[in-house]
Amino acid sequence: MTFARSFYVAASAAALLSSSPTMGQCDRWQQWIQVALTVDLDVQTHRFTGTESLRYTNNSPDTIQELWFHLYFNAFRPGSEMDVRSRTISDPDPRVGSRIAALAPEEQGELRVGSMTQAGKAVRLEHLGTVLRARLASAIPPGSTGEVELLFSGQVPVQVRRSGRNNVEGVAYSMAQWYPKVAAYDARGWHAEPYVGREFYGEWGNYNLEISLDSSYTVAATGVLQNPEEVGHGYAPEQARVRGGDGRTQWHFRADSVHDVAWVADQEFAQITAQVPNGPLLRFFFQDTPELRAEWEQLPAHMVRSFQFMSEQFGRYPWSEYTIAQGGDGGMEYPMLTLITGKRKLGSLVGVSVHESVHSWYYGVLASDEGHFPWMDEGFTEYAGSKVMQHLFGGTAIRTPAHMKVIAR
Repeated sequence: MTFARSFYVAASAAALLSSSPTMGQCDRWQQWIQVALTVDLDVQTHRFTGTESLRYTNNSPDTIQELWFHLYFNAFRPGSEMDVRSRTISDPDPRVGSRIAALAPEEQGELRVGSMTQAGKAVRLEHLGTVLRARLASAIPPGSTGEVELLFSGQVPVQVRRSGRNNVEGVAYSMAQWYPKVAAYDARGWHAEPYVGREFYGEWGNYNLEISLDSSYTVAATGVLQNPEEVGHGYAPEQARVRGGDGRTQWHFRADSVHDVAWVADQEFAQITAQVPNGPLLRFFFQDTPELRAEWEQLPAHMVRSFQFMSEQFGRYPWSEYTIAQGGDGGMEYPMLTLITGKRKLGSLVGVSVHESVHSWYYGVLASDEGHFPWMDEGFTEYAGSKVMQHLFGGTAIRTPAHMKVIAR
């Protein structure tokens, strides 16, 4: 099947599905949020405190009486639903298994909202494992906006799945799904399912993120850094490192029109950049060893071509920056950012970077419900990613001899 025809078939299938009676989009609406987050991380204890200001615009036809939040870090505690499921299902994720059950108290995850207020009035909270129910002091009618203020605290777990500290390659902090994240609300209601290790779904919004931690750490995050001259660390070319007056640095990132924020931090990160013509600035963060540098320095040229191809064939990448950073486990996409394990040969490094960056279109731009409709992000990402790899290395499919030859390097 030719590229044009195969793309037409895939697009037609999506259009037919979205226009079916059960999935009609005639009365489509979606909520909108504005989030200001601050977090202060103690790298000695791996504990953090934070604040969250959430402005919630209700574009639904329903009156919102309560808000639901995800508290994902609570999954990494013995006895959690994720722990029990991982130990009892017939086909457990080998990356999890019984690892959560074996975590010592100082290794476990924790996320708790200490208080929430709305216009100065206390909001009643109910912690339910990995979700939080907040009964609002004042309802938010259709077409109106409400604002709540949160104080939260937690502990970064030893990395088990996706997020956490000290991953298998020694990256210090992979901070994904780390804050009280308001659950998505759509025509099917609230999506506040307990977290058992699956993927995600969030509301569109603008985020301001301020991170404070020891100045020896380099941070990469969703969004665009607002204070590069203050922090240095490769963001301001003439300043490799800048230390705060108390040995701490505050990083300020802003991300507009995204549905999540994540970040990663390590003391050994090097940063290199590449500009996509008429496209985003690409940033790459990796632990600066001779072995990794030899592979990672070849990655930008491939990713520039990948972004050019995707923008030409599947639509323009809409943000000004994109970051690929070493961290997490395997590879996982977040808005404007992906975390990947980085100790790879070039072919594998390109392959995982292409796949995760293509998720910026199929998840990042679409903001699809990855939990209920995984085909919408993984299916289209596999299809588009195979076309990118074909463009980069030749052949007719992702597993071409040319591609496999590169991976084997």
